[in-house]
Amino acid sequence: MANDESRISKGIANRAVAPAVLSGIRTPGECAEDTSPYSIRASSFFRHSTFGIRHLVNPMRILSGIQPSGPLHIGNYFGMMQPAIALQAEGEALYFIADYHALTTLRDAETLRVNSHRVALDFLACGLDPERATLFRHSDVPQVTELAWILSTVAPMGLLERATSYKDKLARGMSANVGLFSYPILMAADILIYDSDVVPVGKDQKQHIEITRDLAVKMNETFGQVFKLPEARIRAATETVPGIDGQKMSKSYGNNIDIFGDEKETRKRVMSIVTDSTPVEAPKDSERSTIVQLYSLFASKDELANMKERFKKGGTGYGDFKKELFEKLWEYLAPMRKRREEILRDKSYIDNVLARGAKHANEIANQVMQRVRAAVGLR
Repeated sequence: MANDESRISKGIANRAVAPAVLSGIRTPGECAEDTSPYSIRASSFFRHSTFGIRHLVNPMRILSGIQPSGPLHIGNYFGMMQPAIALQAEGEALYFIADYHALTTLRDAETLRVNSHRVALDFLACGLDPERATLFRHSDVPQVTELAWILSTVAPMGLLERATSYKDKLARGMSANVGLFSYPILMAADILIYDSDVVPVGKDQKQHIEITRDLAVKMNETFGQVFKLPEARIRAATETVPGIDGQKMSKSYGNNIDIFGDEKETRKRVMSIVTDSTPVEAPKDSERSTIVQLYSLFASKDELANMKERFKKGGTGYGDFKKELFEKLWEYLAPMRKRREEILRDKSYIDNVLARGAKHANEIANQVMQRVRAAVGLR
């Protein structure tokens, strides 16, 4: 991972500021003629995105974001990234690296820059296709903070005070700050500024989509038809991925298994999964086993059924089951590790993808903000 950080840092150091990068974006004709992996289809990149016309061109716009608070883990992959990658084929997908949100907990500037670059690298390595989806940094669309302020002027205090995510973070020792408290407003702005139709989220984020819809309704009631109402899409099979302690996998809980951790550390994390004291020879409960839950993410139906049967039968220890889980996990992630190394060898690839993504995201956001400003009287 140290070599990764060195290569990522060099890439960041060589990156020009956004305006300079964006000035190099090609025209629609040039993009259409270019079939290189760095080009984005003109049909999606330059699509009309006005409130009325867009829905005649493409019936669904998909939006999701991921915080660059540290290395991505398998909970991120199965909870957000894999569903988002699958949705690339269903509509116009926009995925952002939520560096504004990360500021509520991350205080080191260089760490934030490196993490943001790494999230882009890992998302691309896991299968995000910049030919079919738009990837960009949150902070490359600063208009979202303007919209967050406008939404905050109609947001009832009680709506935010009922946010369970805020209460849960405080209960786990995180310091209270206004940014953490108003997180749902910025998240609402993230969604509404792109006229989003579908937002793939984890079960714990469902309330934030409900808050987004409440704020959109409040704006529409106050200023006329400004926003559409987005829908949450939760993947039931992986709505909550358990960590090594059985709780929801999270970097802040320290129970994560990283997607691109080295082999020794990944094996160590898997072997440290918490289990009960059931003897080797005794039958074991597969329904409540963290090992089985994680194995189900990587194994085929037959392989999963076989492990459950051996849990029920007894005669196999938890240590052996953990070894099987590690082997299956490591094999499953092998193509992603290979793709990651390929991307790292091309120093300009990530920056090109992010620059083009920022251009497209700004085109949409600017049009929506023109509508919002006119509605509230700022223009």
